[in-house]
Amino acid sequence: MRGGGYDAVLLDLLTGVLDSWTLWSSVAGDEGAGTGWRRRYLELTYGQGDYAPYELLVARAAEDVGLPRSLADDLLARWAELTPWPEAPAVLGAIARELPIGVVTNCSAALGAAAAAQVPVAFATVVTAERAGAYKPRPAAYLLALAELGLPADRVLFVAGSAFDLPGATGAGMDVWWHNRAGMTAPAGAPAPIGEARSLEPLLEVLGGSARH
Repeated sequence: MRGGGYDAVLLDLLTGVLDSWTLWSSVAGDEGAGTGWRRRYLELTYGQGDYAPYELLVARAAEDVGLPRSLADDLLARWAELTPWPEAPAVLGAIARELPIGVVTNCSAALGAAAAAQVPVAFATVVTAERAGAYKPRPAAYLLALAELGLPADRVLFVAGSAFDLPGATGAGMDVWWHNRAGMTAPAGAPAPIGEARSLEPLLEVLGGSARH
């Protein structure tokens, strides 16, 4: 911890806060197929750069792993079924009582707002790839969130969900703690997080005096 704690926390939304994996598997009809589809989608979005319609990338990811492109429409139709990880409401609620929190996510503005609404916590900022004009790990989305918080990067902790947030958020100047729920492998050459766990609960210990349960 720097200088007695952080002044805010930013989190990845669709993997770090929400259990999107279960929904993708349900839409695909099989856990293995859903996991493969979602991993391919992550590869596409994190390699995209400038913003392109999110729905098209989801459809392309399905096609790339041998699933019907129409599953993208099914996923979006069921978007409201996204739910937080079980401990997320309590952990984020405890943090939000002490610090502003926000989310940064690789999707459209409409879908980002709908996903954030599934979390019973008031976010200080919700930044999407569409709003930023580029997908993570390009710096634009992270920097927009920092600007909206009005804080320098070294006073904000970023909670990664996807492995690709490690180089992205670190490159934007933030410390990164990894909620590696899915057991991903970090990209080659990615900077190490300050910590890693498969639950959000240890985040309260990381924040120490910044946020008390």
